[in-house]
Amino acid sequence: MTKTEPAFVPETLPALAAAYPANVHKLRHNLSGHPLLQLPALVELATRLRTDHVEYNQGDLPIGIAPEDVPPPQLDIEQTIRSIEENGSWMALKFIENVPEYRELLESTLAEIQPVVFEKTGPMMKLEGFIFVSAPHAVTPFHFDPEHNILVQVRGNKVLTMFPDDDDSIAAPQVHEVFAFGDHHRNLEWREDFVQRGNPHPLAAGEALYVPVKMPHWVKNGPEVSISLSVTWRSEWSIAEGDARALNSKLRKLGLNPGTTGRWPARNLAKAYGWRLLRRLGAAA
Repeated sequence: MTKTEPAFVPETLPALAAAYPANVHKLRHNLSGHPLLQLPALVELATRLRTDHVEYNQGDLPIGIAPEDVPPPQLDIEQTIRSIEENGSWMALKFIENVPEYRELLESTLAEIQPVVFEKTGPMMKLEGFIFVSAPHAVTPFHFDPEHNILVQVRGNKVLTMFPDDDDSIAAPQVHEVFAFGDHHRNLEWREDFVQRGNPHPLAAGEALYVPVKMPHWVKNGPEVSISLSVTWRSEWSIAEGDARALNSKLRKLGLNPGTTGRWPARNLAKAYGWRLLRRLGAAA
């Protein structure tokens, strides 16, 4: 990618417009050669981030694993990156927008799709970036994320297996609610009968995948080292959905049985405003 070359190829905007915000869609990009996304630069980036913004785990994990069962890493972060081809690990560099040149990369990349996003869900809010470096065949366990997300495959290949985000038998409303309330790890419970409901999406370098808010998925890396950039944002809709879920969690703790929070295009404003009022009053705990 040169300084004047856009992050995404021209057909990205109409493709994203057709899918956003509710549907998975593959896109194409020009970021694979970007100097900030190569292994030597990522070693330096890891040293500039806060230690709690760098996560690394063994890659030979099952699809479903409880957070307390994840074994601690055996190498430090620099050793993990430098030996990624043979150490069997995966790592995440979180909140890269805290480093100026990566913030510029994140903002310029998302600025290209801002017109599409604004038309559907309004202003892009809380822009955040994550970089994932994974050893061959590493597995990222079954989970969901609270952001609108485009996963940009920079190097290597992987398969994201996506599951319906409206299937309560996969992630019950209570799971979403305690997640929004802050009481639940991102990893989800896995059952073998989920297998047939998964939809695999292979990604190679030069490809990207739009992943809707809280769509359950797990990831299996290919036979080479993988580098992926995740560019994410929130919308007033996604924030309201999370706030409404948090209020439901609070109501359940009080012994009530609230109605299920709606997915897109439901706006959930009454419950969202209720939760925000409780926070202002200091009664959200």
